[in-house]
Amino acid sequence: MSKIQWKPGTMVYPVPAVMVTCGDMTHANIITIAWTGTVCTDPAMTYISVRKERHSYDMIKSTGEFVINLTTKGLAQATDFCGVKSGRDFDKFSHLGLTKIPGSHVRVPLIGESPVSIECKVTQIIELGSHDMFLAKVVGVTIEDTLIDETGKFRLDKAEPIAYAHGAYYTLGEQLGTFGHSIMKKKTAAKRLKEQQKKKK
Repeated sequence: MSKIQWKPGTMVYPVPAVMVTCGDMTHANIITIAWTGTVCTDPAMTYISVRKERHSYDMIKSTGEFVINLTTKGLAQATDFCGVKSGRDFDKFSHLGLTKIPGSHVRVPLIGESPVSIECKVTQIIELGSHDMFLAKVVGVTIEDTLIDETGKFRLDKAEPIAYAHGAYYTLGEQLGTFGHSIMKKKTAAKRLKEQQKKKK
């Protein structure tokens, strides 16, 4: 197959489409962010990159706190709305009928309809260019209890999470394997596959 050269750009896709909350229980905003991810396991750290002109930028900078709320198929419309509409013009919680839940470790509200909410405290702001990166320590995680199966395993797939790629939102497809499956013994792999098929029924 032939290849062509493309201009330098943000080509690492798909990426998470998350709803980031900021402010406090009285004055809160939601901004949709695609530039986010894990940067460290111990201590647990994450980041979000935000344009300086966004309404949420100053809110996060002044409080040093935010919450990453993972999104689902059911939240796809709200996710898009919070990315194209400004909190200067809308109370997004009220407009979208979303539920504010107090954080356990930050003053920022969680989104009740989100399956996973990650409470964060900013440790560093890195000026990059079009966006500034808010590097943050994870100080708390709240998950929906219905996503814990009978073995105690967290099943985010049941929440139908969504991802973002080149201007479009997508649901995730079928599971292709688990971590380490490429070196797993055939007998173990067959057993694992049978268990997964049983769960789908």
